[in-house]
Amino acid sequence: MRRALPLLLPFALIACAPATPPADPATAPTSAPAALPDAATADHAATLGAYHWRLVDARDGAGARIDALLAEGGAPLQLDFRDGGVSVSNACNRINASVTLDDDRLEVGPAVSTQMACMDERLAGLERAIGERLPGTHRIAIVPGDAPRLTLQTDGGDVLQFDGAPTPATRYGSAGEQVFLEIAPERVACNHPLIPEQRCLQVRPVRYDEAGVRQPGDAAWAPLYQAIEGFEHEDGTRNVLRVQRFDVADPPADAPSQAYVLDMVVESENARL
Repeated sequence: MRRALPLLLPFALIACAPATPPADPATAPTSAPAALPDAATADHAATLGAYHWRLVDARDGAGARIDALLAEGGAPLQLDFRDGGVSVSNACNRINASVTLDDDRLEVGPAVSTQMACMDERLAGLERAIGERLPGTHRIAIVPGDAPRLTLQTDGGDVLQFDGAPTPATRYGSAGEQVFLEIAPERVACNHPLIPEQRCLQVRPVRYDEAGVRQPGDAAWAPLYQAIEGFEHEDGTRNVLRVQRFDVADPPADAPSQAYVLDMVVESENARL
């Protein structure tokens, strides 16, 4: 059944059919890509949205390694499926495209990206290589497991393989709550039960209206006794972050009952200038 990829439930599981038997080693070329597993009749949508998909291998139709997609020296290309689309990160610009899932076929619409200038040749090369291959209709297969494997066979014959890492929503078992936090330029001394002489981030909630205008009436600063996953504070820099806040089920003693995960940096300012 043909449909747009919906907002994906992060912790649903799927079952996949057994993989296609491998080719006879006597007749198959040694450089040939692994056979694409048979697609399951089950819905792939929930599993696509439950993981970050990180590229681990890329081969062309003849089985040769696609070096342009596997350039070393940084984070691998990553796909995230959400709200009827797919985004690509860890290239120069963030790339987005619409997605339609039709059984074992994934149709990706024209790619749209931010327009940030890129001086890093590795990142620029990754962006060109994935931008050339992302749009189109691809065959999809997912092999389940603790680290599920996603395989895409592009309409040009390339075979791309991705390993899945659970999203925060999958790890914490909920969609979380979106909040905005302002982070003060300097940390402050705070009384942490497990860490002596701890210095905490100073934070306060921020509100925006529907037009994206910050609302007046800032709250008082308060120490945050935990890290924000994905965020690295630099002394002297003020930030406003969009984060997802999750309830932690059965946290250990003296551990926080909520977790904060960075979604995006909304504002960043060097307060020392």
